[in-house]
Amino acid sequence: MYESFYGLSAKPFQLKPDPHFFFGSKGHKRAMAYLEYGLSQGEGFIVITGEVGAGKTTLVRNLFQRLESEKIHAAQIVNTHLDADNTLRMVAAAFGLPHEDTSKADLLTRLEQFLRQCEQKGKRALLVVDEAQNLSPHTVEELRMLSNFQTAEKSLLQTFLLGQPEFRKTLHSRNMQQLRQRVIATYHLGPMDATETRAYIEHRLHTVGWRGDPSLSEDAFAAIYDYSGGIPRKINTLCDRLFLMGYLEEIHDFGDSEVNEVIADIQQEFDLPASEAGAENTSGIPQAEIENTLSNMENMEERISRIERSFIFVLDLVRQTLTKVKDSSKENS
Repeated sequence: MYESFYGLSAKPFQLKPDPHFFFGSKGHKRAMAYLEYGLSQGEGFIVITGEVGAGKTTLVRNLFQRLESEKIHAAQIVNTHLDADNTLRMVAAAFGLPHEDTSKADLLTRLEQFLRQCEQKGKRALLVVDEAQNLSPHTVEELRMLSNFQTAEKSLLQTFLLGQPEFRKTLHSRNMQQLRQRVIATYHLGPMDATETRAYIEHRLHTVGWRGDPSLSEDAFAAIYDYSGGIPRKINTLCDRLFLMGYLEEIHDFGDSEVNEVIADIQQEFDLPASEAGAENTSGIPQAEIENTLSNMENMEERISRIERSFIFVLDLVRQTLTKVKDSSKENS
């Protein structure tokens, strides 16, 4: 919606991980260096952790773009709310192997045969497991066992584990000693600082042809950072909503007041509606917050009214244009 209003070629703040928008902050560059180091070693486990929305998946997709497909056969699994046997099925499926109605022994046999065929063709197999914090210790152990497939010279499978910070607890638990011995590098991907947050926003805008419209003040960037804490996904969510509001209300210059207005809208969407709080306010929510919510709702109604007037204005312009075209057509005929 707002892309054409601001003259952008695409939506800059989509939530879907897209390597096209990859931004190399200090943390992301370092994490990428660890992944590339792991690839150069050709064995063992690399573990990358980070908060929700820190950019771990985008990191991996950026890595996948760099891989030489004739040398590395890469597969990724993201559904990790599974028991050990079903996780093995997911691994087989990710590599394109038959996996339905198959015993565990047959699965392991097929995986080993596949890995040896890759090695004979001069290719290495790479498995990327996203959302690793959902894996049970038993499932992690099954994945470790896959690293036992090897020739006399090298391992046939390398694994990258990506997860939220709580995966570190699993990794450092008492029964994970054998896995830790096979981890060749670990890195925790933290949030960006205020300077990187601004650079990240401008990078995504420049990627879609931004030429300064819309503009954001220093205070606007500061407000975005204060709300997001430098987490890419939170930045994307806020900026997407901010520019949508700008499109609807025809705003080209954003300050902290506009940013804070959108933040209030986002936070309000997760608050308990006033109608459910009860006439006597028995919910435990302070009365000042309820009154502030009601005030925000009134402001929202006014904004909706302005939006409706804008649409009516646009429709009138369309009707006038169509009428002129029709009259011109009659004159020419």
